[in-house]
Amino acid sequence: MELEKEIASNKFENKHHKTVVNILYTYGWVTNLLRKRFDKYHITMQQFNILRILRGQYPEPSTINLLKERMLDKMSDASRIVERLVQKGLVSRRTNEKDRRAVDIMITDKGLEVLKTLDLEMNIHETLKSNLSDDEADQLNSLLDKMRG
Repeated sequence: MELEKEIASNKFENKHHKTVVNILYTYGWVTNLLRKRFDKYHITMQQFNILRILRGQYPEPSTINLLKERMLDKMSDASRIVERLVQKGLVSRRTNEKDRRAVDIMITDKGLEVLKTLDLEMNIHETLKSNLSDDEADQLNSLLDKMRG
């Protein structure tokens, strides 16, 4: 559906202004689709992001700094998110044996199981596939990359 119909407005300063509004609106649209799936497992998008990073590192441990570097939302408090995941039993934390100042963070078996289940449900790409061809998805990715310079 066209942006103007979705937000009931067509008052944009120019095409670039409309593009920014469209990107923000689309971000919210995708976020809402994902949030519905995450809510079943009582995790947030940021927690899901950290679990996926940790699964990618598995079986090697990670550090808070590595998580901060790789997170999609750079404004998130990785330490606080890890603490919540520890409380849920999805992540473990232990002092690094070589450097007592460092903390190793690992995804637990329970965390891996939650991700495996979510992988089956998180077929958001199927939703996008019904609206965008592979070529259009490639073009959109290229344009978004270009926009970020």
